[in-house]
Amino acid sequence: MLEHGGRLRRAAAQFDIPLADWLDLSTGINPWPYPVPPVPVGAWHRLPEEDDGLEAAAARYYGTDQLLPVAGSQPAIQALPALIPGERVCLLDPTYAEHPQAWRGRQLRCHTADEIDSALDDTDVLVLVHPNNPSGTLFDAAQLHAWHARLAARGGWLVVDEAFIDSAPAASLTTLAGAPGLVVLRSIGKFFGLAGARIGFVLAPRPLREALAERLGPWTLSGPARHAGRAALADHAWQARMRVQLAAAGDRLQRLLEHHGFGECRGPALFKWVQHPRAAELHLALAACGILVRLFDSPASLRFGLPATEADWQRLATALHEIRPLIEHR
Repeated sequence: MLEHGGRLRRAAAQFDIPLADWLDLSTGINPWPYPVPPVPVGAWHRLPEEDDGLEAAAARYYGTDQLLPVAGSQPAIQALPALIPGERVCLLDPTYAEHPQAWRGRQLRCHTADEIDSALDDTDVLVLVHPNNPSGTLFDAAQLHAWHARLAARGGWLVVDEAFIDSAPAASLTTLAGAPGLVVLRSIGKFFGLAGARIGFVLAPRPLREALAERLGPWTLSGPARHAGRAALADHAWQARMRVQLAAAGDRLQRLLEHHGFGECRGPALFKWVQHPRAAELHLALAACGILVRLFDSPASLRFGLPATEADWQRLATALHEIRPLIEHR
């Protein structure tokens, strides 16, 4: 079982702090979720139907109908290696751990962002999280297009997980959706704050989508999930307001972390990532204050999500002030 953020009950038991007393900043999920309208009784009562408007709303949002709804990105991450050929698989280091886990058994090679271009000619499948989780690395769209073209020209594949791209989608590859050798994974869990609904989309060539649909089986999304996803994807006014709100909050979080002694902070609007040699100690110190952040061992680092309220912001600022000597002692 790989580590993920959001394991609040385990933290509450470990540190003997009541569940209600925690500030959970460990996930990178929008703290202001989309206000899902009431779920009609029929969504619970009837089997889900594909003509309910979800795919149409997704096609308008992503700018393409070359997509397959899935129960979040995770089922696709696990299933795609069985459907995509190629032994030599290149991934970023560090990156979202579920991707190397899914491709285990292949010839896995992990590279820094600067090494990918030179490694590409010896690669069959390039797997990127974009922007990367946790490092926040963001590639130029033209660079991604060029890498895809080089891979596809010899039957290779580019798999791009865009779970955190919705707050600044200009670098997305959805405009190429359906092209041979390209898979784009999207989710409404992070930007829309609906991680519990488990709604995602695979943008890929039709033969791969059909093979994936066959492998995952019918009714991958529940009726209530489809209802929530359709409403969220169609509400363009809410999306525009939220992008502005998240950008401001992301900038505020970066300034706060840097003000209290952290060095370079990287990441999209929804989270900031900081490397620190004493990350494990800082993680424990924050947990003692009832603040849960995400700890990474290699490289030693922490990921901070966004506080939701002014009280939460002040609580984080107070905790950072208290542990500042530890932050500055490297």
